[in-house]
Amino acid sequence: MNNSQIIPVSQKQEFVQNIQKWALLDVQLKKINEKTKEYRDYKHKLSESICTYLHENNLQNTKIEITNGEIKLYDKKDYSPLTFTYIEDCLAKLITDKSQVDFIIQYLRDNREVTSSPELRRTMKNNA
Repeated sequence: MNNSQIIPVSQKQEFVQNIQKWALLDVQLKKINEKTKEYRDYKHKLSESICTYLHENNLQNTKIEITNGEIKLYDKKDYSPLTFTYIEDCLAKLITDKSQVDFIIQYLRDNREVTSSPELRRTMKNNA
């Protein structure tokens, strides 16, 4: 091993500490995300119950005053994702020449912007 590959002890210690801190934060974030999911699921169930009550009692246009604002019912529009299959189906309705549609789809696939960045990922050991 040459001198350029030797890492001073203080850097090694800092590296080990950073790994330990990273792993601790990873565990904490996992717990927070699990709790957030629980809250989101509970909020969704409450929303369904409230919406059902508003519909059954013909109160769709009611604004409910709360401490820091108001709650009102609205129709949320969800659009399907813009997938290659969807684009291909739409193009096929506009362009009768399948080879042109295939060319466009392939062009879109080949020329998508792709970015890459280094990232740490944790894999958990099986406790078997």
